[in-house]
Amino acid sequence: MLRTRVIPCLQLIGETLVKTTKFKEYEYIGDPANTVRIFNELEVDELCFLDIRATVERRPPPLRILKEIAEECFMPLSYGGAVRDLDTAKTILGIGYEKLVINTYAHDDPNFISRLAAHAGSQAVIGSLDVKRGLFGGYQVHSHDGTKKSSADPVAWARRLQDMGAGEILLTSMDRDGTWSGFDVDLTKKVADAVSIPVIANGGAGSIAHIAAAVKQGGASAVALGSMVVFQSKGMGVLVNFPDQKALRGALA
Repeated sequence: MLRTRVIPCLQLIGETLVKTTKFKEYEYIGDPANTVRIFNELEVDELCFLDIRATVERRPPPLRILKEIAEECFMPLSYGGAVRDLDTAKTILGIGYEKLVINTYAHDDPNFISRLAAHAGSQAVIGSLDVKRGLFGGYQVHSHDGTKKSSADPVAWARRLQDMGAGEILLTSMDRDGTWSGFDVDLTKKVADAVSIPVIANGGAGSIAHIAAAVKQGGASAVALGSMVVFQSKGMGVLVNFPDQKALRGALA
């Protein structure tokens, strides 16, 4: 098992598995449950599923496919997308998910994370930040699948999520999403240095060297992989895979 968690972070639109680039255009990947079966065989330690359009499309979480995923999956699962009340959270945790990823609703109702943490424990709550560089180089937090700009600074918002009870931070660079160009190491370091809870770097992974940079230079406790685990390589077709564990251990040692 890897000391640093390397987590496939898979995007859903309803019951369909997709992969975006810079939060905009997306490609169809395949059936979520079949993909989980492949990750079982690859002995991945953890999986994350995000229904990226559930909130903006005003849909509830896709419970049928989430249940199917949980029944197939042999590793810990997290889910994010349109979790806006404790009853929904309890349902998803009850079908086999260990953690819930909260993004937009933390802006709409900041106390929700505190209520969720009080119910399930901080270890079950991942506070999510979608961050984009501004025209003059600063960073800005976005919500609603990147469509709404917040006034929040990512460092301040990460601290607030921690104070509200989040046990981890999922930090996504909107500019790097799906680009294979590497994580935003500077952003990762700013946030990781500001909080005491684990930070999961997300957005841009294209190689094992990128993973090592996010951890060693950026201070990430874990990394999330998207394109790297659903495509053969940049510009090539779908192939569900996972980086060589021995090579990962060597790079992260």
